[in-house]
Amino acid sequence: MAILLPLLLLTPQAYDPEVEAVMNRRRKEAAAPAASSAAPAQAVRADGRIPVPEKFAKPFQACLDQAIDSPDQGIAFAQKWRLEGGSFYARHCLGFAYARAERWAPAIVAFEQAADEAERGGDMAQSARLWAQAGNAALAGGDAAKARTSFDAALARGLPDGLEKGELHLDRARALVALGDMDGARDSLDVATVQAAQDPLAWLLSATLARRTGELKLAQAHIARAVQMSPDDASVALEEGNIAILTDHEDVARSAWQRAVKIAPASPAGKAAAESLARLPAAAAR
Repeated sequence: MAILLPLLLLTPQAYDPEVEAVMNRRRKEAAAPAASSAAPAQAVRADGRIPVPEKFAKPFQACLDQAIDSPDQGIAFAQKWRLEGGSFYARHCLGFAYARAERWAPAIVAFEQAADEAERGGDMAQSARLWAQAGNAALAGGDAAKARTSFDAALARGLPDGLEKGELHLDRARALVALGDMDGARDSLDVATVQAAQDPLAWLLSATLARRTGELKLAQAHIARAVQMSPDDASVALEEGNIAILTDHEDVARSAWQRAVKIAPASPAGKAAAESLARLPAAAAR
């Protein structure tokens, strides 16, 4: 599991395609959580994230590696490094280690303290990122209200326009839906589809929310974008079928669900698609 560990998404269902999509992406990120963080300090990467300064890069990577191998070892490493002058990067790694152990309450505290320390040092962009990570830890721990507060704090620190800001709005939307604020979630998703337009997840989440709030034309348009960008994603194919069946396109639904099963038959999305296919005659009859 990654630094950002979303477990709550949109509304409760037996299976949520966007839950799997987010989790799969976060797992991929977790495989190399700081692979690019050890770059020289000066340049801003293409995705907008600022690299870790060279002074902290090696111990930061070592700390993350420890946390991946053993959360307890990562916690010990981070605490020792913090006492030795690891700055907010040590607290950042401490939050990561707690998240690896699924100890959400101390992870939130560590990320919040890291964010405060980064802000005191004048690094508002890193503070924003750490508030965002505190928000995702809160979501993972089931505290959507605290997550919303953290995401709002992140946005208040002023991330530049672009992918990173768009993905923060995706996370904020998940918290808002969990709190029943569908209008607020729609506002954040509308920002996300502009700021993170190259991310198929933005279009998938937007389409799913639109389906659940009865905005079927919007759902159709946005799932079409997700399919165009990620045709081999089982979660996207499942949602395409869900929307198609509600708009009386049984043939499209059947094809989409069959594609989801073919892509990933053993995944939750593939299994849900198979169940939908089995119920298709009854669904069509309605």
